[in-house]
Amino acid sequence: MSTNESEFDDLRQQIAAEIPDDLSVARVTYEGPKLVLYTDTPRKFADADGVIPKLASTLRKRITVRPTQGSRTDQETARTQLLELLPEEAGVNNLEFYPETGEVLIEAEKPGLVIGRRASKLDEITREIGWTPEVLRTPPMESSTVANVRNFLVQERAERRELLEDIGADIYGHSADDPEWVRITTLGCCREVGRAAFILSTANTRILVDCGDKPGAEGEVPYLQMEEANPIADLDAVVLTHAHLDHSALLPLLFKYGYDGPIYTTAPTRDLMGLLQLDYLDVAAKQGRTPPYESEMVRETLKHTIPIDYGDVTDIAPDVKLTMHNAGHILGSAVSHFHIGNGMHNVVFSGDIHYDDTRLFNGAENDFPRVETLIMESTYGRKGDYQTDQEDSERKLCQLISETHDRGGKVVIPAFAVGRSQEMMLVLEEAMREGRVPEMPVYLDGMIREATAIHTAYPEFLRDGLTDRILHQDDNPFLAEQFQQVDGGAEMREEIASEGPCVILSTSGMVTGGPIMSWLELLAHDPENRMIFVGYQAEGTLGRQIQGGNREITLNDGRGGPDRLELQLDVESVSGFSGHADRNGLLNFVRTMNPRPHEVLCVHGDETATDQFSSALYQKLDCRTYAPKNLETFRLE
Repeated sequence: MSTNESEFDDLRQQIAAEIPDDLSVARVTYEGPKLVLYTDTPRKFADADGVIPKLASTLRKRITVRPTQGSRTDQETARTQLLELLPEEAGVNNLEFYPETGEVLIEAEKPGLVIGRRASKLDEITREIGWTPEVLRTPPMESSTVANVRNFLVQERAERRELLEDIGADIYGHSADDPEWVRITTLGCCREVGRAAFILSTANTRILVDCGDKPGAEGEVPYLQMEEANPIADLDAVVLTHAHLDHSALLPLLFKYGYDGPIYTTAPTRDLMGLLQLDYLDVAAKQGRTPPYESEMVRETLKHTIPIDYGDVTDIAPDVKLTMHNAGHILGSAVSHFHIGNGMHNVVFSGDIHYDDTRLFNGAENDFPRVETLIMESTYGRKGDYQTDQEDSERKLCQLISETHDRGGKVVIPAFAVGRSQEMMLVLEEAMREGRVPEMPVYLDGMIREATAIHTAYPEFLRDGLTDRILHQDDNPFLAEQFQQVDGGAEMREEIASEGPCVILSTSGMVTGGPIMSWLELLAHDPENRMIFVGYQAEGTLGRQIQGGNREITLNDGRGGPDRLELQLDVESVSGFSGHADRNGLLNFVRTMNPRPHEVLCVHGDETATDQFSSALYQKLDCRTYAPKNLETFRLE
């Protein structure tokens, strides 16, 4: 498929009229939402200060300029010149040239020194060698996931370019008249936590927002068979709010059913999604369950992902623009704003949010140009859902850990690999550094270290201040000496269990499988040990059973261990560390929204939470509210 040639002719003429006469545009194409200009005069473009920003503002599109083959220096000469141009302190450790597109990938420890003030160094590079530079940060912590994703996307670069041109043709190859109507259809996540999936549709476009599973409820998947979702192959776009499995687990299934379009999300969400989906398949296999898709479908999902930055307005359909904003929930999580038509309707999907700042993230953003309809998470929407103040929570956690240490026991904390574990690491690093908790080993089991490395690869998505610490290796809190990876399997776990006091952060966060099951077996018999829950435990999970007081549990993880286990260790819960806003945070998010929405659909909470939160919003903020069921469709006015 290709965009109408007459449209490109018109576009070329418009561009020619906007740029100086000495700049040439040999070819124009779209790659996804991005407009790409190929030029015979790349060096002159680099000298033409302000031309591209002005053109992007006029055309209201993101623009990339690339050189034609005959307008750039040969690769060997360019490599030599680049190494002379780039400062040694930038820590450049990889240069990759892509002759098909005229781009050079520069990977550096300090990308800011490669980019320069107001991109001055990038312009200098293009002036000298003609190639278009693309800059990536070398992760401060080695991450196999980041490396594998980057390598995979490099291998698939040619195929991705064809895919992106097709996507661009779908977005810009049709008129963008105001649609006659806008609808939202609920495919999951209503009056329940999990299997998030919604269809946002107009007369011209169908967009799927999230596609997750339901923790602790095998077989309860989104209602993808609904007419509004079919045929899946004809969906125009998919938007992923964040990487947690209750939002992302079943995205690869779409490609099994014939979908071949884009998935829009942030870059860290893309990487975390791949990590969690592959682990999802691994856990299913270990538990004797048939995975819903093969690992090849995970790679297909990654190949179709188009990363966008917070704040970038991005065309994702002829009549829909998407802007993502920080949600404060986990790395890369996004509040997604959809601008439909020429201002006909504006819809915001909150995804999962945390309204206040945490140690790890700035609080969720809620300032938008316009909002008529808000689809709002309600996980902690019940009347009594107030979390402990963060400082009080940290104080209680440190006290429990110190008590356990002093009596010679071990603390095991079931934690989500993404988000909660890194928050715990920051608390423990500071508490041990300041002497509020005795120094002892903190063991990281499961995917926690790898997820932490991904966090350090994207420091600009973290809280102000933490970014600077990570970018200075000697002050990176995640590299503190007490953090030790459990990489010796069962033998290492048994050795740790036989030694002195320690803290163990282990997946899974809801005790639904993974290494936490081994720790239960090893530590459950000793009343001096302690399990501390620091996150939400969904209905139907083993974590919820233990948290609720069940001390006779069944280990059903397919590892051949004992079926029944009696827990003699202490069990405590410390609220205040959740990645979700509590009731006050949810209310404040809506109360302080600018502008405030006309109507709110309360989702992602059990029936009590969604009903009570919906009622509270109506009474306190005087807006129309609903607590929808699954399989409902709402026409938005």
